[in-house]
Amino acid sequence: MKRLNRFGFTAAILVLVMSLVLAACGGKKESNGSSASASGTAPVSSDNSGGKSGSKTELLFWTPFSGPDGSFMKSIVDNYNKQSDKYFVKYQIQPNGDYYKLLDNAFGTKKNMPDFMIMHLDSIPTYAKKDLLLPMDDLAAKAGIQKSDYVEAAVDYANIDGKWMGIPLDIHPLIMYYNKDLFQAAGITAPPTNKEEFLAAAKKLTDPSKGQWGYVMPTQWPQQFLFPSLVYQQGADLADADGNPTLNTPAAVAALEFEKSLIFEHKVSPQKVAQDGEVKLFLQGKNAIQFNGPWMKDQWDKAKLNYGVAPIPVFFDKPGVFAGSHNFVVPKSQTDPNKLDGIGDFLKYVAGHSIDWAKSGQAVASKAVLNSEEFKALNTQQTEVAKEFDYVHFAPPVPNWGSYVGELWKQINLVLLNDGDVKKALDEAQAKAEQAAAANK
Repeated sequence: MKRLNRFGFTAAILVLVMSLVLAACGGKKESNGSSASASGTAPVSSDNSGGKSGSKTELLFWTPFSGPDGSFMKSIVDNYNKQSDKYFVKYQIQPNGDYYKLLDNAFGTKKNMPDFMIMHLDSIPTYAKKDLLLPMDDLAAKAGIQKSDYVEAAVDYANIDGKWMGIPLDIHPLIMYYNKDLFQAAGITAPPTNKEEFLAAAKKLTDPSKGQWGYVMPTQWPQQFLFPSLVYQQGADLADADGNPTLNTPAAVAALEFEKSLIFEHKVSPQKVAQDGEVKLFLQGKNAIQFNGPWMKDQWDKAKLNYGVAPIPVFFDKPGVFAGSHNFVVPKSQTDPNKLDGIGDFLKYVAGHSIDWAKSGQAVASKAVLNSEEFKALNTQQTEVAKEFDYVHFAPPVPNWGSYVGELWKQINLVLLNDGDVKKALDEAQAKAEQAAAANK
């Protein structure tokens, strides 16, 4: 299979999970951080012909930020519109659960197409393969935007066949949340940083008689972030350099065996955890440690939890963590030079003014903002998230990668619920992935 770009930081993710990873895009927060569609979402404009707002050229901008994070992006857009004499960005939020369906419909019908939009980084290879995205190189150069302005991991991933296909807004890796009150009561003064510290802390924090657990193992979401992270920490991956799935390697087996051991051997997690069970117990003060994404901040804050944030512990050989990323992309059908100049002008503005997005709980990809005193003055979540940027991994840059790993998440769920055979489960996942890979070629 033709390799699409430098395969540096990679990981597995399910297309099905795309709707879950849209958790990072807001909406009504379910207990797992996934997003329900927001009511009152603005419909897509039927006028995409280069209309103006007053004397300004109008640019239609789509995002799936239908939850609390949407207001932070709106603030950026509003501030840009106030200072721009030439362009007006029309900000439209689409229901996150239907976002890619609506986008595919726009591509297919060539109607109601946004001038530019947000796309998850791991979706870019699929749309690039379909030749639906405009390379950003010329737009960026004209706007004075350079690859060196952003965190390298996201830039490298979005370089496909030597073309820069998406400009990053943020990077959202798996992070560790912990209950400070439970830690203090157990005499634990700092969050764990490795396997030994984690097991010691989890055992101290576990008291089944009180219904209290050191760590509650999710059997479904966000396994799509957790399991790959454990594989990366062993210097391995879920695909080889040619994009072929490698789901049953010794590293994959060790990762799932470790997860299983927390339930059935170390007994720091309850058995038969249902979807969202770990989050519900964290909200109730009965789960001391929670691995999830930056999008959970709003839910924890509203619950008035006394929580801390730290990088994921190094459970194996070296740091490694799965991450997603929101990127700005432009449809290839957009050829209006004036609009392209306007999009470049807006993206240049965002690169220097995305502190409002950081305030939503995200750590932005712009180095200028990451290095600013204003960013450093934010609370610990954003700075702790940014600490993981040096070793983040993304989904393999393989078109339709999600079709490769659907069986993987199903098998992991069965193993963790039923004390199943790890190697047998991963062999089954590998067999299904190989079938998907053959169909994808």
